[in-house]
Amino acid sequence: MAHLRSRHRLALAVPVVLSLTASLGFLPGAASATPLTAPAVTTADGPNLSYVVNTTTDHRTIESVKRAIAAAGGSVVIAYEQIGVIVVHSANPDFGRQIRTVRGVQSAGATRTSPLKAAGTTDEGAVQVLSAAEAAKVAKTADAGQEPLEADQWDLRAIGADKAATIDPGSKKVTVAVIDVGVDDTHPDIAPNFSPSQSANCVGGKPDTTYGSWRPVDADHYHGTHVAGEIAAARNGIGVAGVAPGVKVSGITVAEPDSTQLFYPESVVCAFVFAADHGVEITNNSYYVDPWLYNCLDDPDQKAIVDAVNRAQLYAQRKGTLNVAAAGNSNDDLDSNALTDASSPDDSTATTRTVDPHKCYDIPTQLPGVVTVSSTGVKGAKSYFSSYGDGVIDVAAPGGDRYQIPDTPSANGRILSTLPNNTYGFLQGTSMATPHVAGVAALLKSTHPWATPAQLQLLLKAEADNPGCPTEPYDGNGDGVVDATCVGGKHVNGFYGSGIVNALRAVK
Repeated sequence: MAHLRSRHRLALAVPVVLSLTASLGFLPGAASATPLTAPAVTTADGPNLSYVVNTTTDHRTIESVKRAIAAAGGSVVIAYEQIGVIVVHSANPDFGRQIRTVRGVQSAGATRTSPLKAAGTTDEGAVQVLSAAEAAKVAKTADAGQEPLEADQWDLRAIGADKAATIDPGSKKVTVAVIDVGVDDTHPDIAPNFSPSQSANCVGGKPDTTYGSWRPVDADHYHGTHVAGEIAAARNGIGVAGVAPGVKVSGITVAEPDSTQLFYPESVVCAFVFAADHGVEITNNSYYVDPWLYNCLDDPDQKAIVDAVNRAQLYAQRKGTLNVAAAGNSNDDLDSNALTDASSPDDSTATTRTVDPHKCYDIPTQLPGVVTVSSTGVKGAKSYFSSYGDGVIDVAAPGGDRYQIPDTPSANGRILSTLPNNTYGFLQGTSMATPHVAGVAALLKSTHPWATPAQLQLLLKAEADNPGCPTEPYDGNGDGVVDATCVGGKHVNGFYGSGIVNALRAVK
């Protein structure tokens, strides 16, 4: 994933937000002064696409823009007046250009490049399901006081989460929302800590709070359930344990229900606003927003996407929510001047383009105030797949690495956690590192209930352990080729940011 190079220096938090705000046209003065001249609307000649239309939060302006949307052949799905974002569907192929000329519209653009149908998660490789026989074998090695499968959870021990649980497992007053493909709250390791009242299905941009709407549509949508277990699987004598086994976890589904599992902008906007309005303290974001891996501000559609998602996540921050996001699995130096994006758009025909990650943003992880997480393996070294970058990564956490092999019953360097239908399995990726950070942040919020998102981020960094840049050239997969170069010092560097998070210090 891409990142804004200096956005995470807390001493510069306000100026960075303001500079990004100004560049995206968030300020009132950035609105177009051109009124809409009634267009000759064509609604049948183009694909039915979804759009975000961004305006001021003034009610009269929003109502005026709604009328203009209708005149341009669009239909309003939902208007988030508190952040000035309107989700629209339109089959008018010229809708985007027309609506951008309307007085009060600050940015507007399509959120996808293919027609609406009746995900870009950050795990690396396919899931490895733990069979019943394998689980029984692992359970025989469990020590007194451990969960049955905890012997395979090297990641908990790596950050002191096993010891932290004996001091303070976390508060039921703290909730981490898993914004993802859905969470199976019927899993016996998740059910004790699940919060239905803070869960929803946001696919399409409008929250559905029907009971169970947050559940994955099938077992192939396993990503969110795995993440939820990493955060808050209960210590109940069943299966595995989470980093913060005493806090609550909720599920906000944003992935398309089909096999693509894409995370479109309007769904993510809905999720951040819903989480904020329902008292969620922390959100876990182990994905990037589709269809663009990098959203370039010189493209009006991509600029509108950045604008809309940023408004939503800043709204969540203002209401006290800390947003944690994965750095990505491309082993990219996110502080470089040029990266190759060969995957965008991922909802139609991708083309190869060169982007500057300081001008073309991966969201939500690149947005101001979001905690950006890199991944480590059992040896404490950067995972071979994890992206990195000096001044970009905030903190690191165990996310697994198949080349770093632990001394555990299964000898599996990936992360073991919950899967739908009462099963368990191994995954690796910055997707797995991020919930470790979210879990530690939940422990910090439990011990410092009045801490703001910015203060929680400071605490995460202050209590982290930084191994420093490696003294030998980094060869993550052992093929004899240098794969990445770490820049920075012992306290802050491109591989680990301020260091690997520490759960035990969080409860002390």
